[in-house]
Amino acid sequence: MPFHASSCRSLVALLLTAGLVMAAEPAPAASNVSAAQAEAKEIAKSMGNCTPAKVEVLRYTVGREGSTTFKIGCSEDKDAFVVVQCRSRICALAR
Repeated sequence: MPFHASSCRSLVALLLTAGLVMAAEPAPAASNVSAAQAEAKEIAKSMGNCTPAKVEVLRYTVGREGSTTFKIGCSEDKDAFVVVQCRSRICALAR
C-alpha cells in the first residue's frame, strides 16, 4: 500500500479532532462541581451551623445520577467539619 501525504493529513486531522473532543469533556463536570460547591457551602452554613472555610471534594461520580460529596471545614474550630452530598444542585447534610 503506497503512502500518500493526503491520507497522512486526514489521519492527523482526525486525531486532532478526537483529542479536542476528549479534552472538552471535563469542562461540564468541573462546572457542575463548582455550582454544587456554592450550594454545599450554603447547606453547611444554614443546617450545619458551620461558617465554611476550606472545601474539599471527597468523592465525585459522573453519569445519569452523578453526585459530589464535599468536606467543608468550619472556621469556628480548625478540627470541625461537615460533610455535604450534592446530586445535581440539590444538597443535603450527610453528617
